[in-house]
Amino acid sequence: MSHSHEPQVVVLPPNKEKIKLLWKTAGILLVITIFEFIVAFSLHAGPLKTSIFVAMTIVKAAYIVGEFMHLRYEAKVLIWSILIPLIFIVWMLVAFVYEGMQFANVNFLN
Repeated sequence: MSHSHEPQVVVLPPNKEKIKLLWKTAGILLVITIFEFIVAFSLHAGPLKTSIFVAMTIVKAAYIVGEFMHLRYEAKVLIWSILIPLIFIVWMLVAFVYEGMQFANVNFLN
């Protein structure tokens, strides 16, 4: 006779600390999103509005990466090895956009 072993399902009690941290994270992201909506509907289009949206997007992205991808809990060397190239990439994009805007201002017809 063969002995069949049925898998046993063990239900663990919910981890209240993790649930509390998840709600805290959702609350912080909600507050930032509400601030973005307020800015979107109260300010006119322009550099200030664009700057606020870019800053809030970076803050939300950093928080999401830190919490959900667990980068906040990693070694500092890993964090800096990701952040330093990212800073240079953002600087490069800003420089390219600025140069592109200056190139568009050049008058070739003179």
